[in-house]
Amino acid sequence: MSTRTAAVTASTRTAPAPRRKRGIRKPLKAVVVLAMVGGLVATVAIPAFASLTPTASAQTLQQASADDAQKIVVASDATAAAIDRDGYSATTPDELAKAKAEAAALARAKAKASTASVKFKMNLGMVAPGSGAVRWPVAHVDHIGDGFMARGGEHHGVDLLDPAGTPIFAAAAGTVRVSTESYYAYGVAIVIDSVINGQRVSTTYAHMTYGSRQVQVGQTVAAGQLIGAVGSTGRSTANHLHFEVTINGTLVDPLAWLEANAGPVP
Repeated sequence: MSTRTAAVTASTRTAPAPRRKRGIRKPLKAVVVLAMVGGLVATVAIPAFASLTPTASAQTLQQASADDAQKIVVASDATAAAIDRDGYSATTPDELAKAKAEAAALARAKAKASTASVKFKMNLGMVAPGSGAVRWPVAHVDHIGDGFMARGGEHHGVDLLDPAGTPIFAAAAGTVRVSTESYYAYGVAIVIDSVINGQRVSTTYAHMTYGSRQVQVGQTVAAGQLIGAVGSTGRSTANHLHFEVTINGTLVDPLAWLEANAGPVP
């Protein structure tokens, strides 16, 4: 056999080698496909919570409440509670300060009234003069001060001057509408609403002694019943009873009304 023939023969015999290399690709593809399927199966089999991302690291309250924060949640056992101070509530520092000042003023007034009532003594042996539907509010008048519409028309009653502690009586039967230790400029005062001969009559008793009131709002009183004592509370410069009368809502001269219905000045 010639050398050329031997070379051709050798070349012909080694030709199948490339076929074996192409045959390896199929097993490799199978392995890759199986690996991918195995990965999908493993992912589905793992519980849902296992695929969650780790919880973010803890933040401080200052970090959580940054300027651009939209929401802040603070876990605590403390619960919100309304500010309550003896019956009032406040939501701002100014309101709280005002409420505290009002409460302090009320406490001082109560303390003053309590002290005055302890020291105050009334002569219970005195009685209102007369026996009619209208009585004088005091048993005796030492002096008559400013009268009706005095002081340029600003004085709406009559001032009956008597010593501090002089008993004051209801001028007519009726129902107590006002009974307080502080009634504007009147100080300690009582207002009684009555009906006399079909007319609505209101009588006001002002500047009484602290702690001397004997009747309360809503109470029914009789003509001549003891209701308090002469004093100098409110806008007053001397002990006296400031007495006012309105008939059907109109102020009238109380001194003339008393003299016409209860007799002369006692």
